[in-house]
Amino acid sequence: MIGLPMTDTAATAIPPSAQVTLSDGRVELAPGTPPPSGPYANDDLLPVPVDKRTWTTYNFSALWVGMAHNTASWTLASGLIAVGMDWKQAVFTIALANVIVLVPMLLTGHAGPKYGIPFPVFARASFGVRGANLPAIVRALVACGWFGIQTWIGGEAIYFLAGKLIGDSWADAGRIGGYAWTMWLSFALFWALQVAIIHRGMETIRRFENWAAPFVLVGAFVMLWWMSAEAGGLGPLFDQPSRLGWGGDFWKLFWPSLMGMIGFWSTLSLNIPDFTRYGRSQKAQTRGQALGLPTTMTLFAFLSVLVTSGSQAVYGEPVWDPVQLAAKTDNVVGLLYALVTVLVATLSVNIAANLVSPAFDFSNVAPRKVSFRAGALVTSVLAVLICPWKLYSDPQGYIFTWLGLVGGLLGTVAGILIADYWLLRRARLHLADLYRAGGRYWYAGGWNWRAVVAFVVGGVLAIGGASFEPLVDGRPIPALEPLADYGWAVGLGTSMALYLLLMLPRASREREPAPTDATNAAEAP
Repeated sequence: MIGLPMTDTAATAIPPSAQVTLSDGRVELAPGTPPPSGPYANDDLLPVPVDKRTWTTYNFSALWVGMAHNTASWTLASGLIAVGMDWKQAVFTIALANVIVLVPMLLTGHAGPKYGIPFPVFARASFGVRGANLPAIVRALVACGWFGIQTWIGGEAIYFLAGKLIGDSWADAGRIGGYAWTMWLSFALFWALQVAIIHRGMETIRRFENWAAPFVLVGAFVMLWWMSAEAGGLGPLFDQPSRLGWGGDFWKLFWPSLMGMIGFWSTLSLNIPDFTRYGRSQKAQTRGQALGLPTTMTLFAFLSVLVTSGSQAVYGEPVWDPVQLAAKTDNVVGLLYALVTVLVATLSVNIAANLVSPAFDFSNVAPRKVSFRAGALVTSVLAVLICPWKLYSDPQGYIFTWLGLVGGLLGTVAGILIADYWLLRRARLHLADLYRAGGRYWYAGGWNWRAVVAFVVGGVLAIGGASFEPLVDGRPIPALEPLADYGWAVGLGTSMALYLLLMLPRASREREPAPTDATNAAEAP
């Protein structure tokens, strides 16, 4: 099946802009062709020209090392220790989750280097030119939550660092809303630093990720060395027993934990085209992601669970927050290094993972009025209004509520994108029609109701039976509770199957002509 036309009304008489296909399969608008314009296009959303798709395998690997080696990833793994797993169970859970999530990451990432388009434009093919705002805004709001959590972590690092240098007058300052006012000031300072970096654009982000990645990895090994010294060697780090065993108690916790771990990167499995659109080739993004995500995430998880196990041996209870753990040392030099590492790690992931995507997503809502930089500022403001300190305060709520709900909801979008791009269209897109009314992706009034139905049904089944505590009490639909532990898989599988079911009648009636190619060469699949 090659594909289908994407309009519920007659196509307009506007001829589509020609596009050319290079020998390696990458596609761009034909030279001399005017770029798409109008209410659905701006400079940040237009396809990246082939000569500006320059990211290599190393750039993508460094991106993932920088994003995986961060404080939230650390707490992700250490949080599993805090809820009862031993180091082997925690590392196994995280390694499996990252191998699983790599698959949709590569499938959705394919459209980036091939067409040079960001996630919200990619979503227009399945949801409609206007309807793409639905998954884009959902993804953006999730990113706002993540940006707030990471900013709070960075603010903590500044707060403890300044406390060690300035003394009790800083650490014991008057409290507002349960925290010292100096903590709120630290939060604001870190927030402003990130906004300043994102204002400089994507090239600055690429350069920052290249050097931040190895710096953070070294910092994690330093934390391991310190904790092993405190515990009297590596032995106590490996000897901490599981409170669950390998029986029913473990497997009861394993499935929601696995979905939570998948949910951690389910955001990037959607918007990875925001980065792969700068890829030099498909090999660069495929190899870079395969080398960067599962390997480094598992290594970092291994380091974090060992350190957390060590903290349990040394302090009698697991300290899952690395900032709180680093603050326990009396060595000022070691503390400074540890907290600077936390700052660099948090900057690395937060800017790349949680500002770039929503900046494009909010720009997609009103392309003529909201630029990439304006979208980043909107994200930064909403991140504060979400009250991230509440989301991050408890490992149970962090892993099972926040990550579980995020994963279940975003899995539905991933299922629709993969079904549409790979199973219905065979990776063929018409660039110009992604930016105009009345084209094949206009559907009915700019919305594809089939994608919306698949999204809603998949989302309800994925998270309807989940516990929303500590956000709210109870489960919205108690009858769906048996599905709650498998939210991401349920959302992805349901939306994919339902979307195909709703779209196939159109596919059986119609066929999509090949995109206009200025070179008259057949487009590579």
